[in-house]
Amino acid sequence: MHKLLPILLPILFINAFWIGINRSSAQGQPNILWISVEDISPDLGCYGDKNAHTPVLDKLAESGVRYTNAIANAPVCAPARSTIITGMYPTSIGSQHMRCKGRMPDGFLYYPQLLREKGYYCTNNEKEDYNLEYDSNAIWDESGINAHWRDRTDKEQPFFAIFNLKMTHESCINSKEKHDKVTKELPDHLRANPNTLVLPPYYPDTEKVRELWARHYDNISMMDITVGQILQQLQEDGLMENTIIIFFSDHGTGSPRHKRWLYDSGIKVPFIVKAPEKYQHLLRGKLGTVDDEIVTFIDLAPTVLNLANTPVPNNMQGRAFLGTNLKPERAYAYSARDRMDERYDIQRSVRSKDFKYIRYYEPYKPFTQYMNTPEKGEIMMAIRQAAEDGTLPDAGAHIVQDHKPAEELFDLKYDPNELNNLADNPNYKYILEEMRAAHARWSDNTKDAGLIPETIMRAWEKKYDKSIYTILREQYVPINEIREAALGSDVDLLTKALSHKNEAVRYWAAISLGNLDTLKNLPNSIKRLETMLSDDTPAVRIAASRALCKVGQYEQPVQLLTNELSSDDEWVRLLAAQMLDEIGVHARPAEKDLQKRIDEDKNKYVVRVANRALNQINGTNNQVK
Repeated sequence: MHKLLPILLPILFINAFWIGINRSSAQGQPNILWISVEDISPDLGCYGDKNAHTPVLDKLAESGVRYTNAIANAPVCAPARSTIITGMYPTSIGSQHMRCKGRMPDGFLYYPQLLREKGYYCTNNEKEDYNLEYDSNAIWDESGINAHWRDRTDKEQPFFAIFNLKMTHESCINSKEKHDKVTKELPDHLRANPNTLVLPPYYPDTEKVRELWARHYDNISMMDITVGQILQQLQEDGLMENTIIIFFSDHGTGSPRHKRWLYDSGIKVPFIVKAPEKYQHLLRGKLGTVDDEIVTFIDLAPTVLNLANTPVPNNMQGRAFLGTNLKPERAYAYSARDRMDERYDIQRSVRSKDFKYIRYYEPYKPFTQYMNTPEKGEIMMAIRQAAEDGTLPDAGAHIVQDHKPAEELFDLKYDPNELNNLADNPNYKYILEEMRAAHARWSDNTKDAGLIPETIMRAWEKKYDKSIYTILREQYVPINEIREAALGSDVDLLTKALSHKNEAVRYWAAISLGNLDTLKNLPNSIKRLETMLSDDTPAVRIAASRALCKVGQYEQPVQLLTNELSSDDEWVRLLAAQMLDEIGVHARPAEKDLQKRIDEDKNKYVVRVANRALNQINGTNNQVK
């Protein structure tokens, strides 16, 4: 029994959480306790999920405000956390690609720095993952596994404390070893029964899928207990009556068609706020209510600053939704997907309370490109197997399609799983046009850098010694022409664009020509592509090589792609490996160089794509990390 006390005590004290000892904070400022968890959708009892056992969070919602339209700006951790720490869209500052180390614009501050200037003690326990080049010590008073509000020397100093809980991460679903480790103290009676769980309609109903889905809910149960332990510490310190509590997830559940996708299963998150009586006026709704206002991660930094009565800098692109002097509610939430792990797939979404619009900028790519991490998960394996066996539910058929539509539109009220695409339905033409226009306005207003290839973007930053955010505002960059080349199909326009002075325009012109089934019948375009093999920009040479491979010219293009595998630029190497992977067995002349990348490359994404390419060439199934 004594071994279970650390687990059971938080549950026994759930009702005691809300009885605090009033201790005043400096200048009357509220403390802010921020608890974020990884990889869960609104999979909590208070959101109506009958699979979940979450008494602590359910109680928090009962005595706080529960948001039903909280939206992550990206369906994966690093770009999502980049938005949170900066208050800016990753697509504006070049941090949209997974683990890309973007560059913060000169002169801009991270929001904890502003809180520290206001007198707050700021701690982060423990995950950062901001997708930027930064100095952690300049951001936080303390950041690490031991960071805690208790470490401040002046106990009257207001604090902002983050706790990032990792036991719900996708790795704790896919790895039994990790799952067993994080749930080793979870009592048996709290463990999910795989046989009674309700599965998403797009998953095959197999014993293995049910086992992993049960792991997901066991992880959530353990997370709920851990949240209780943190709140108990707040209670023990007599800080409950001076502290605003915020709970949310960094994006959707860590499983196929959830994490990494722009469906609500990937970007809609649980979000709960509780304020003590003295600060309840800073919340919009009364305690115990549900709020359907659209709130997004771009709003979190302004909101925390507003709660702390700290001015919000003009560079932040969201709006505060808590505190005083609030601006009108937002009509839309905007989210983006770019490079997820080792694969590029540019996608953008616009979400209102009732509808979701998704724009696929690379619809010619498979719905689910092969990515090392998710493909090794047993749910994805089950989906692939069911597709092969013909047993995949109709609702999941799109997951394994070899292409995507250019646009999707969903009625979220009647189709919450987003299975019925209304983009071609004439009855929704007005909604489609309205949301398409909203996307275009957002893209232009925020200067979305998504269509600038990663290697080109980094080269520009090095050339000008400035962030892409600044470059797009100080240098002339023909964004409309880049977009025309990326989305175009007019042969004359694309062939002409191959001679454009801007390398991003030339890159997309070559990619778009390579996507045309008629390219083999266009000798002038082919001849122009052949000259592009000597272009000054590696990405353009690679795109031209891909296009020529599409018409059966392999020898020189494959040699060029092989040479680019030795580039000093890691993103050039990644792009070259992707193109070799795409042409399959025709990449055999690059076999030795691909193996060299596996053996020597420090970029794990290059290693993964090179390994996949070799498996495609040789019919093998070798695994890498």
